[in-house]
Amino acid sequence: MSKKITCIVVDDEPLAIELIESHIQQFSQLELVATCWNAIEAFEIVKQTDVDIIFLDIQMPGLSGIQFVKSLQNPPAIIFTTAYREYAVESYELDVIDYLLKPITMDRFFKSITKYFDKIGSSVIHKEIATVASVEDAYIYVNTNRKYVKIIFKDVLYVESIKDYVRIHLMDGSISTKDKISVFEQKVPSYFMRVHRSYIVNTRKITSYTMQDIEIGTAEIPIGISYKKEVMKMLQQ
Repeated sequence: MSKKITCIVVDDEPLAIELIESHIQQFSQLELVATCWNAIEAFEIVKQTDVDIIFLDIQMPGLSGIQFVKSLQNPPAIIFTTAYREYAVESYELDVIDYLLKPITMDRFFKSITKYFDKIGSSVIHKEIATVASVEDAYIYVNTNRKYVKIIFKDVLYVESIKDYVRIHLMDGSISTKDKISVFEQKVPSYFMRVHRSYIVNTRKITSYTMQDIEIGTAEIPIGISYKKEVMKMLQQ
């Protein structure tokens, strides 16, 4: 069995940590060993643990992500995760693997991990990762009824928000898991689209549409007023 690639996530936003942690879980070769709220906590982890990749926010209280990297004599591979574009040039001067802008989609995360394996030249591991996370075969494990169930994205019809849960509709039924739809939206491939505050659809499954709703089989999904312009633009391409 190949050695696990150890990772830590450093961010002061709980939702950002949750999203990156969810992405990491999709890769069998990656192992999340710690999450940290700030650079000081991360410094202690790096001193005590063999860390291969740090997913690192830039703007944090106290020490910034860039200052933290500069303080390390032999830093692990760095993948910056930030909501701000203006630090990109400075970050690349530090020879980082990638610079990810929040919110980070699964497709973009996959490209970043591919860059990491390209850089270390591990073609065997790279092949395993690419097989698991290719766009066509991408999947996610969701927690439902105290067990994790594998959901293959291409089999999903649409996703519905119900209070603090999302219901994932499939051809042969549905599965509910505790998650915010805004967070779940960042986990799906690029061929999914938010069409309403309570709905995300698999655009490949759309059978017909009007100006008011989208039909996927027998399901009629409303198009939200604030989403209509982008939805119509996508549907009419």
